[in-house]
Amino acid sequence: MTEITGIGGFILLVLDVWAIVSVVGSTASTGKKVLWVLLILILPLLGFIIWLIAGPRSTRP
Repeated sequence: MTEITGIGGFILLVLDVWAIVSVVGSTASTGKKVLWVLLILILPLLGFIIWLIAGPRSTRP
């Protein structure tokens, strides 16, 4: 059972890093970027879900 929990935690970590990189690369203001990153860091699962629904996306080249 701990293997499943460990894999789930690793997947959440990867998704949170992806969300943070996307927020930093977005065109949002610096203040909004800081708030989004703090939300994702403080509440990893809930912050990621909220970011998926309403968060800023990185700009495509």
